[in-house]
Amino acid sequence: MSDHSERRTDAAGRLDRGGRAESVDAATEAFVTHRNLLFTVAYEMLGSATDAEDVLQETWLRWVDVDLATVRERRAYLVRIVTRQALDRLRALGRRRESYVGPWLPEPLLTAPDVAEDVELAESVSIAMLLVLETLQPVERAVFVLREVFDLDYDEIAEAVGRSPAAVRQLAYRARAHVAARRPRGIVSPAETRAALHAFQRAVETGELQSLLDILAPDVVALSDGGGVKHALLRPVVGAGHVARLLAVGWWKHDGERSVEVVQINGGPGLLVRINGEIDGVVAVRMENGYVTGAYHVRNPEKLSRVQRETVVSR
Repeated sequence: MSDHSERRTDAAGRLDRGGRAESVDAATEAFVTHRNLLFTVAYEMLGSATDAEDVLQETWLRWVDVDLATVRERRAYLVRIVTRQALDRLRALGRRRESYVGPWLPEPLLTAPDVAEDVELAESVSIAMLLVLETLQPVERAVFVLREVFDLDYDEIAEAVGRSPAAVRQLAYRARAHVAARRPRGIVSPAETRAALHAFQRAVETGELQSLLDILAPDVVALSDGGGVKHALLRPVVGAGHVARLLAVGWWKHDGERSVEVVQINGGPGLLVRINGEIDGVVAVRMENGYVTGAYHVRNPEKLSRVQRETVVSR
């Protein structure tokens, strides 16, 4: 090969490498810009921060190979990738959760106080709502999250889930009706929730039950998730008296010195429980018409990594 040909080949190689580097930089910038949104989509579809992070990694690996010149709207394209990856993961998780020891609860997140200011976002990431979303089929859940929380149009959702816009409208209608029949009823202010949790706090720290009984609904249900690693309920506990005694004594009996801190969990007030100074679990509540109708206690150590530092959620 002549010197002239070699120089031309080297120059072409440098241009190719330079173009590739610019493309990766542009892909990285878009991914970082929308990362919190993508995490929130994946988390609301999966109920697991660990799995959501895995989905984000898979999304990045696919995104970095996309020819950005063919992408009209980068946010929509990224949401499409993350939705497809989350759907695949959700189908696999359904099989895994069938063999889970005891009740399965979503992985709690320590969130910033400003999340509560966006009422729709706060409700959508709440433990109570995530449990409602667990009762949907995977595609219904994806459609509901993308439409009701992130306000995507039906054409965008159709591309993300691989269905026609007409089918997506039907799925959205069915999912909306399903969730409406199961979501908490009655507007509850953050102040009411904090008051309820302070009653929980007193019961846990002192064993005093009356203030707790005053805010528990007669048919309140308590669930706890130890993942087969920590002592937890294997079945739901129902009724105000049973749940009050459980919160005051049963969940932490003989474990050591208890302390409880009111924090923001999944967009609303929650309790961070420590035993002998070490994080032992999180308690979140479902409230309807001023009363606690659900108490959710997550104790599985594999689900507590996100309560030690704040996680950003957005839409």
